[in-house]
Amino acid sequence: MPPGFDESCGPPMGRAAVLVPILRSRNRITRDPDARVVEARGLAEAIELDVVLAKASRVLRPRAATLFGAGAVELFTPEFKNGKVDVVVIDGNLTPIQQRNLERAWKCKVIDRTSLILEIFGARARTREGSLQVELAALTYQRSRLVRSWTHLERQRGGFGFLGGPGETQIEADRRQIDTRIARIKADLENVRRTRGLHRAARARVPFPVVALVGYTNAGKSTLFNRLTRAKVIAEDVLFATLDPTMRGIELPSGRKIILSDTVGFVSDLPTDLIAAFRATLEEVLAADLVVHVRDIAHADSESQKTDVEEVLRDLGLETVDQNPLIESFNKIDLLDPAERKAVSARAARNPDFAAVSALSGAGIDTLLEAIDCRLGANRKVYRYRLGPADGAAIAWLYDHGEVCERTEVDDGGVRLTVGLDPADADRFGHQYDGVTELASGQRAAQ
Repeated sequence: MPPGFDESCGPPMGRAAVLVPILRSRNRITRDPDARVVEARGLAEAIELDVVLAKASRVLRPRAATLFGAGAVELFTPEFKNGKVDVVVIDGNLTPIQQRNLERAWKCKVIDRTSLILEIFGARARTREGSLQVELAALTYQRSRLVRSWTHLERQRGGFGFLGGPGETQIEADRRQIDTRIARIKADLENVRRTRGLHRAARARVPFPVVALVGYTNAGKSTLFNRLTRAKVIAEDVLFATLDPTMRGIELPSGRKIILSDTVGFVSDLPTDLIAAFRATLEEVLAADLVVHVRDIAHADSESQKTDVEEVLRDLGLETVDQNPLIESFNKIDLLDPAERKAVSARAARNPDFAAVSALSGAGIDTLLEAIDCRLGANRKVYRYRLGPADGAAIAWLYDHGEVCERTEVDDGGVRLTVGLDPADADRFGHQYDGVTELASGQRAAQ
């Protein structure tokens, strides 16, 4: 970060107030105000802010200067002035002018939803890749707010309408420094992207399909991942506990082995810059053979959360959202009352692409694994192979990853196998054992 930024650009600390502006929504599903307040409080507490006030405030007509109307600003002034709170979190997007004006009115630091999420991601990043992605998003966000950050130069410039004032050179110098750093980070992330591409190519040669867990933040993805893989990835009751993707191998009921991937959680109004910065990581979802959408079915805003996740996946270019529906895992059924739990379980029983589970207790896990197994096996085709006496590893591969329908021994000690395989698995087999002869579909496996 360029030198000279004032302390208002640093991480928020101390007591916080959370305001959720309720605007008229054109979305198909209007999010529940109470659920939004709970989520906004959770976001603030995720970076250990002490939330002393959290409430929704209806905004009939957003004001260009302050977002809220003059009456609302005055109403909150006694609550925030004189050190009563250190930071006010606005659960929405603020322009630099709105942010500055609210800070002047309330005499405390004001941050918006994007800034708060960036702070959380910055605190959660554990790997160099994660740190680079967060820094890229933060720099892109901060670049648009240089005018606000350099408040001590605005007076010298004489306002926004004059170019070439005393502060202009410094602002432009900082902008160039940020641009240089952004270019450097993008180059580093491009290397990460190429490396991930090589890893995906290597996995394509290994006979294991990839299943990615996606979902709203705190929906229970990491807890489910731990339950399925017996791993010990971080699974806390906080928003964005997972940033860096984790992969583990598991075995399905049919004996098929898969690679399960735990990914970063999504959230409504996820900053565009953050999605772009994390594209290298999220491409793991695009490359997956199957996506499982983990939903917190006990959450009051579960349907809205589903819509938010699917919108992000579409933005990433995941066509299967529309063409081939995801498997939905209705998680946290243990938090439902008996009647609701029965209804959710009945809904899941009617659709093979649904599974009602409790990642915490393990209820319904077998059903979820069977749903994954069934979906991965839905596109299986029949292949016939001629294998020699020295092809023991290839024969074992086919038994492990396919369904052997017929086996015929031949005189030279080899075998002819008729096997049900997914086309992707057949390609993997062909790459790994290119010396094995594939018989024409009409050729009989005669001795």
